Amino acid sequence: MPQAPATDQGRFGATLAAHGIAALRRRTPTALQVNVGKRCNQACHHCHVDAGPTRTEVMPDAVADRVLALLRRNPGVEVLDVTGGAPELAPCFRRLVAGARALGRRVIDRCNLTILLEPGQEDLATFLAAHEVEIVASLPCWGSDNVDAQRGQGVFEKSIRALRGLNALGYGRAWSTLRLDLVYNPLGPSLPPPQAALERDYRRQLAERFGITFDHLRTITNMPISRFAATLARRGEAAGYMSLLAHHFNPATVPELMCRSLVSVGWDGGLYDCDFNQMLALPLGGRAVVTVWDVDDLGALEGAPIATAAHCFGCTAGAGSGCGGALA
Repeated sequence: MPQAPATDQGRFGATLAAHGIAALRRRTPTALQVNVGKRCNQACHHCHVDAGPTRTEVMPDAVADRVLALLRRNPGVEVLDVTGGAPELAPCFRRLVAGARALGRRVIDRCNLTILLEPGQEDLATFLAAHEVEIVASLPCWGSDNVDAQRGQGVFEKSIRALRGLNALGYGRAWSTLRLDLVYNPLGPSLPPPQAALERDYRRQLAERFGITFDHLRTITNMPISRFAATLARRGEAAGYMSLLAHHFNPATVPELMCRSLVSVGWDGGLYDCDFNQMLALPLGGRAVVTVWDVDDLGALEGAPIATAAHCFGCTAGAGSGCGGALA
């Protein structure tokens, strides 16, 4: 069972109250973020999923079918956001993508880039392009040292090759509708720099050095859970990082928190308020475990409480952090 951060879980709620902000409640869900499994071809130091090549958790067909059924029954859910692990390694991935696109939904693939070069995935990029899947790709720096230190030896070179291949298909090009966003997260226990300025640097460096273009850069804060939390504890940095996040709490980020309009689905069908709560086994609204088979009308979740804990400071520190990048 995943363990929550070793800090006072009531502290985040108390911080909201101190700023005159009510406890978090849901808006009508507009996105399903589906974690299809923990298997990955990488084992990144910051990974909050604790994913890697030896993980065996994968979404069964019955859960994938139920996800598509929920999309059919809930037209207000506009986005299927597919994550992992490397989500593309799950047998149900392509069926989910094709099914959601057939229903007219936007589909996001949270891609680590190197998966596009793995044996057996030679046609993956063309599959994504053919279904007009939006790619959100991890690239924590425009230089090899930082990327390889965080994600593994040789990952940067493979990522550049993958990005060039995506550009060749039209991803991230001004003349194309195929969307390619990049994701930056810090190498260690610090907050991301301002997103707009960093995007300008990325755009210039990648274009000048590699001829690569993209649509937008998203900055995301490392969450103090799972593998990154273990790294912080090993280095004696856990308390300092939690203090940094709490000290930089920004009330302006709260209205845009992703948990307000997103429902997270686990590989086994469990429902959660966000992907981070999923990894900590905090079920939807902090209630008894709820699954995809327990709900038909996702709109009925509007107004429901959102389970919070100390790690929520990671989404509300500085400019804030969510699956779409900075919040404020």
